[in-house]
Amino acid sequence: MADWAPVVIGVVLFVLFSPGLLFELPGTRRGVEFSSMRTNGKAVAVHTLIFFAVFSILIMALRVHIYAG
Repeated sequence: MADWAPVVIGVVLFVLFSPGLLFELPGTRRGVEFSSMRTNGKAVAVHTLIFFAVFSILIMALRVHIYAG
């Protein structure tokens, strides 16, 4: 059986943490901007670190598993 948790969680977090979609941290003009649909290099770096931290916690620390049967 294949464990689908890393794939599903990775796709969901990628969409949620895409800079400019829901929020942008740090923003172009302010510290946090919501639904700006813009991005910059700093925001990409920060969102990458947030993605990695949340993904690691869900997969390794909480041991989330999804099996298709």
